[in-house]
Parts: sequence; C-alpha cells; structure tokens
Amino acid sequence: MSDSFFTMSQVRLVKHAPGAPGLRILGLGPSFIPTQGLSKLQKLLDKHAFWAKNRSFKNLKILLAGSKVIISLWKGKRLIGFGRATSDGIYRAVLWDIVVADDLQRKGLGRRVVEELLAMPAISKVEKVYLMTTHSSDFYEQLGFDKCSTQELLIKSKNISKTE
Repeated sequence: MSDSFFTMSQVRLVKHAPGAPGLRILGLGPSFIPTQGLSKLQKLLDKHAFWAKNRSFKNLKILLAGSKVIISLWKGKRLIGFGRATSDGIYRAVLWDIVVADDLQRKGLGRRVVEELLAMPAISKVEKVYLMTTHSSDFYEQLGFDKCSTQELLIKSKNISKTE
C-alpha cells in the first residue's frame, strides 16, 4: 500500500518522555524498537522543514534534551510527523518544529501532533502557548491560535553549523 493511501489506524503516535531519552540516545521508535530514530528525525526535518535543515545529530540531541514534550508519528518504521514544546508549566509554552511529511499532509496528521502537544500536562495548564510560523497561520488558526497584533517578534540570529 503506498503512503498516499493509509488509515489513521496505521499511524502510531509516540508520546516521548521529557527530553526523549529513547529517541535521543538509543534511536528508539514505536514499541521501544531501535529504528535509527535520530537519523530519521534529521531526514524528516531536512526534507520537509525548510527552517530546520542541516541540523547536526549533536544539536538534535540537545534540542530534544531541552524539550518538555515531544510527539512523533510513525507509519511502520517511517517517521512521518514530529513536534515538540518547551514550557515553564505555568505561564508560557512554545511549540516548535511541527512537521509532517509533505506526501502525507492534509490528512489530519499535523492537527493530531498539535492537539497531542496541547493536551500534555506540561502544556495544557499554561496561561499562553506561543508558536511561530511562516506559511501556516491559517492551519494554526483552525486549531484555536490567534494572530497577535499586540506583540512583536524580535530575533537575534547566530549561525549554527551542522558540524557543531
């Protein structure tokens, strides 16, 4: 069966422990089976997330370790979706790196990742949840996010090479 034809029952959602030690250290996927998960995450981001290309294994491990909530979606051994969040657990949380493989978009998978992130206890009780998007504001507005005209996004950038 091709990837374009599937049912939600074929998709396995994994709620990782804070810091995702199984994925980060052992490369585990669904059912705690070694699947080269970190390599698959790097490939998913490189191919389907323009903002997250060329992230090194070392830096992926650091970003996972610093994330309170991590969700991944799998179809068999293929990593097809991912999202993570950081939070103080009370006042603020930020959703990061929400991505679904291009060939499986518009099938409810991104919605599932976001809804699962928002339902996690470290996120569900916070006062405000932030996210930044370049091209998907309509999608996030359908999920209850509002455009914010009372705040400005400011950025201070530093180049992080893939070898770091």
